[in-house]
Amino acid sequence: MTPSTPQPALHTDGPAHLQRAEAAVRQLPETASATARPVQRVGVIGGGTMGAGIAVALLDGGLDVTLIERDDAAVAQGMGRITQVYDRLRAKGRLNEAEQAATLSRLQGGTDYALLSQVDLAIEAVFEDMAVKHAVFAQLDRHCKRGAVLGTNTSYLDVNEIAASISRPQDVIGLHFFSPANIMKLLEIVVPAQVSVDVVATAFALADRLRKVPVRAGVCDGFIGNRILAVYRTAADHLMADGASPYEIDAMARAFGYPMGPYEVSDLAGGDIGWATRKRRAATRDPRARYVHIADRLCERGWFGQKTGRGWYRYETGSRSGTPDPEVLAIVDAERQRAGITPRTFSVEEIERRYLAAMVNEGAKVVAEGIALRPLDVDVTLVHGYGFPRAKGGPMHHADQIGLGRILADIQTFAQTDPLFWQPEPLLVQLVVQGRTFDSLNGW
Repeated sequence: MTPSTPQPALHTDGPAHLQRAEAAVRQLPETASATARPVQRVGVIGGGTMGAGIAVALLDGGLDVTLIERDDAAVAQGMGRITQVYDRLRAKGRLNEAEQAATLSRLQGGTDYALLSQVDLAIEAVFEDMAVKHAVFAQLDRHCKRGAVLGTNTSYLDVNEIAASISRPQDVIGLHFFSPANIMKLLEIVVPAQVSVDVVATAFALADRLRKVPVRAGVCDGFIGNRILAVYRTAADHLMADGASPYEIDAMARAFGYPMGPYEVSDLAGGDIGWATRKRRAATRDPRARYVHIADRLCERGWFGQKTGRGWYRYETGSRSGTPDPEVLAIVDAERQRAGITPRTFSVEEIERRYLAAMVNEGAKVVAEGIALRPLDVDVTLVHGYGFPRAKGGPMHHADQIGLGRILADIQTFAQTDPLFWQPEPLLVQLVVQGRTFDSLNGW
């Protein structure tokens, strides 16, 4: 399919596009019409890696933090994780002992939710399980003062359901930080149906105070970033099952400009995280959809990545640099045989085109459904949270550069062998027919 009219001239500079987009993500109806609630005292529930990182980000923003954990030992571990961050900074000469002491004087920890009675904002960062989230929010509803903003750091779960479980759904919002939360710039602000506009404004004001890049996201499984990630990672798994090795796919991603490939990222994050998500989604997965079991086979062996010394790669003790594992390739081969697949060779260009087409097509769906307000929101999310190369301006901007007609033609070609997975998003088709770009939807 070819455009009916010539494509408009494009700004081809990816970094310039990103700079404009980073300013535009803050331009929202809620932030224009509402005044943020004041925030100085913040509670963080959960002192694991994510909760500790969030606490550090808040402390660095000049806020007072109360850390809540389930028992005294967990409190001590969480406080220790936070202190270690500042110990490392002091060792590097980035702050002195007095500055460290002043910062940590704004931190307290405990097990009693009553300590949160006067916080302006509470952020839960507990295990990604809806029953656990409900239990935490019941405590927040009971103990936090009226008018306190109640944030959930969930990566996938339904924020509408969390909000509906308590007496004040208007105060609940998603605050999806990215690990390590004190370093990563992206903050997905997930806006549920019943939230007050001043709570949304408060979330954006918090992002600015923490020097984060905020993106407004609607409620769906995975929001903007993780929803798109799930699709292009599935495309990568299909490529692997059909003949590409995980190491070839990672090499393509690095050559494209990513700092790491998808399987390296999985090893860094922990393969058990994705495994838990796949098991959670198993009951609702379309039985017609193709499912690749290779990642599950690794997890069944306890190979979760860097933290276990083995994942898609092998890791020497204490090393974050992995080496390809022949046993992984043997598992890949066995799964191909079990599925009756005769492997074929893919060129680097073929791998890249499938990876990008899956990403852009799902990005178009996210925009069409209003989960992302504009294509630029997808660009900012994927660059700041998922390593998409800034030089290319984000996936939607990059798709404009290479031509939406080519992207659509690729999807239609891939659909000949897997029509269920490769369904062109009608918005993409419409833009191609009209000779328009994603950028035409940004409303600059």
